[in-house]
Amino acid sequence: MVIVSITPELALDKSHIYAGGLGVLEGDKLYGAGDMGIDYTVLSLYYRHGYVSVSFQGIQPLLAPERQSREFLEKLTPEEEFVVTLRNTEVIVRPWVYKYKTAKAVLFEAVCPQWARKLTDRVYLEDSTEEGFLKYALLAKASSYYIRNVIGLDKISVIDLEESYTALILSMLDVSDKARIIIHTPGPWGHPGFPGEYIAREFGLFLGDNVNLSEYALSRLKSAIVVSRKQEEIIGRIFPAYAGKFKGITNGIYLPRWMHPELYMAWKQGLFQKEILVKARTESREKLLSLVKAVKNNVNAEGKPIIAWTRRLARYKRPYFIARFIEENPDINAFFIIAGKPHPRDQDGIEYLRKFRELDLKLANVVYLPEYDVETARLIIQGSDLWLFTPFSGWEACGTSFMKAQVNGVPVLSSRDGGVLEVVEDGVTGWLFGQDLRDFINIYTDPRAREIDEKEYAEFRSKLLWIIDMYHKDPEKYLEVSINAWKRTPEKVDMTGVLKKYYFSGTTSQ
Repeated sequence: MVIVSITPELALDKSHIYAGGLGVLEGDKLYGAGDMGIDYTVLSLYYRHGYVSVSFQGIQPLLAPERQSREFLEKLTPEEEFVVTLRNTEVIVRPWVYKYKTAKAVLFEAVCPQWARKLTDRVYLEDSTEEGFLKYALLAKASSYYIRNVIGLDKISVIDLEESYTALILSMLDVSDKARIIIHTPGPWGHPGFPGEYIAREFGLFLGDNVNLSEYALSRLKSAIVVSRKQEEIIGRIFPAYAGKFKGITNGIYLPRWMHPELYMAWKQGLFQKEILVKARTESREKLLSLVKAVKNNVNAEGKPIIAWTRRLARYKRPYFIARFIEENPDINAFFIIAGKPHPRDQDGIEYLRKFRELDLKLANVVYLPEYDVETARLIIQGSDLWLFTPFSGWEACGTSFMKAQVNGVPVLSSRDGGVLEVVEDGVTGWLFGQDLRDFINIYTDPRAREIDEKEYAEFRSKLLWIIDMYHKDPEKYLEVSINAWKRTPEKVDMTGVLKKYYFSGTTSQ
């Protein structure tokens, strides 16, 4: 079986060619596929300057391009350049190859002309609608060339299109018998529309005045995957004409990448001893606090639970929950780590970033970590005592950060959304708050959103205060939940099981 996955972003170790959860998930799939011996190729773009690097001038955020690490660049091997046509102009494309066992990533870089070179500068950052379209037209044309001329279309069993940004390849290759679209978000940013004239110019097809790429893919393909059971219902309501096509396969994580090595080995051997967990968590806490002290001198974390909220700074993830809690409880006996990056054109996200910076400067028990990447995330996840996961119900397609926390024995306090409903056992491996909403409520325009926020914040605040109190007054109860999380979560979220469902359980049949 030969598998191809096409994705707009991909988080490989030490790389900066991703913006958030989709890229990290696709990286985990690649490593998991390599361990399983699957012939697995990921096709994506090589972003020379990554996504966003965060710094500050006072409280004013400064969002700059990222620099690729030498360790990552040394793992890339160039292949023979080829030519595609964009805007009736020849564009030279250089493939960079990253290999892991039987899996590999092929990253396409636009070399010239200069206007095309800009297309592979940054992740999800374009100066116009046309530039955004051309970026994904480049991905489609480069992927089509590589599939035809390097892999061989006849050799491929399955082509997975990660998000509808990749759907333009359907205008170049007849792969309706092999391809599926994987929908990773109900949010509107995951379902872009482009003028039909752009598609007609580049692919010779007029599909209408404005083309929604999700609807285009769903109309062409026989099946689609959503990334949690709940999303079968949510996405089915957003695209009711195609509700029968959706199948839920809940996301997972690549355990060796995210679990503390000693906890991973003990889990594989079935050794769930309290002493092993306590030792690993103590070591991880020390490493995390070393990182924190390198960023902020006047930290005060001694004897306090480390509580982490680290997500992409977007409204639906509700960063204002943790900011409000800290403001209302500045002297509470807990230490808070907050992290995350906004899209540079998301004013909401920039305001949340500014608020996080204000809290960091004002309070000794709060730190904002600006460089939030895979390596930093791993340190925070393994070294924390409580993980906060607070999306507005219905908006989080799955989420995986809570999985990474729980497999390390770090309990989660979470809203009822995404894959949490299948993984977190309330009061056993973590704690839940809020409603399990199945209507997709517009958080930007629907007045119900504010009412829901107020009600759910009150429950979040109450439970978080209770957990902090329990950590200090009943540490054995807290430790019981930690051990349960470590024991019961890995089997549920192991990427090996996810890939088996994708490729070896009948889901590949069209």
